[in-house]
Amino acid sequence: MVFVGGPRQVGKTTLAKDILVDEAGYLNWDIAEHREKILRRELPPAPLLVFDEIHKYRSWRNYLKGIYDRSPSQAQILVTGSARLDYYRHGGDSLQGRYHYLRLFPLSCAEMGIIASTDLEELLQLGGFPEPFFGSSQVEARRWSREYRKRLIEEDLQSLEKVQDFGNLELLMLRLPELVGSPLSINALREDLQVGHQTVANWLRILERLYAIFRLSPFGAPKIRAVKKEQKHYHYDWTLIKEPGPRFENMVAVHLLKWVCFQEDTRGMNVELRYFRDIDGREVDFVIVEEGEPTILVECKISGGPPGKGLKYLKARFPQCRALQISALGNKDFVSPEGIRVLPAAAFLGELV
Repeated sequence: MVFVGGPRQVGKTTLAKDILVDEAGYLNWDIAEHREKILRRELPPAPLLVFDEIHKYRSWRNYLKGIYDRSPSQAQILVTGSARLDYYRHGGDSLQGRYHYLRLFPLSCAEMGIIASTDLEELLQLGGFPEPFFGSSQVEARRWSREYRKRLIEEDLQSLEKVQDFGNLELLMLRLPELVGSPLSINALREDLQVGHQTVANWLRILERLYAIFRLSPFGAPKIRAVKKEQKHYHYDWTLIKEPGPRFENMVAVHLLKWVCFQEDTRGMNVELRYFRDIDGREVDFVIVEEGEPTILVECKISGGPPGKGLKYLKARFPQCRALQISALGNKDFVSPEGIRVLPAAAFLGELV
């Protein structure tokens, strides 16, 4: 079986229907007629069965295991959902060894063939979700983003998680975009919302499971005095961030995470996306780590300029790393004396996936 997870409205259902041989094989748990067929086990005789949002059914794992085990050599099953399907395992037997888990992400520069800064600006303003991007209207994109958050709370969150204080959780979702790019302090959020530390920590984990946000851990090594615990967070919908600098950084974070997950999901590589910050305040926005060793360093700037001191510092300590400073508006492409390449963001992001 193949499980496809990702943010809601990123295109999972469109993808599933596009590869269906027989449309009768599509079953959506949120559609009453389809839900009844699933519960009665009246499945269509289609060569490929697609189960959409079935993770909202508490016994979904045992259900799929039963279908798969009847004829594992013949079963072709695709499961899609707007949540971390590998997290929602409500008891029962394990599906281990019976599925591959893939993640679908918002549109990227490489996917859209974007190589010019003007086209990059459109993606930055409209976001990577298909509906607002192809709508090509900033007004409609803002309306879509507002409604998206509402549907996330009213539909996905209430159907999957036990949360009593939805009001404060929505306040947290409104507060988080203002904190993108900086280390995330749970204590500060706890004081703002007047709730317990464990409550805020749990809410953040819920938002991660629902593909609303993702967090990056700091990269640390014996030769650098790096911070160890402070995480940074980003949103899959980067249009939530108002300030140009943090919004651009967030967009790059999604592009890099998409590339990292592609390496993990399709090639089985041990790759992580992290960031660097040391106790002296030097920072590098992103560090790609493979098998525990840094391989790519990426610093983000809105406009061009010389490489930042944090990037120079980390490049000097890991000279084998590919070090890049990318800019949203700059058009220069050169290599600094330290071996750091400074280039337009579109040129680098177009190399990814």
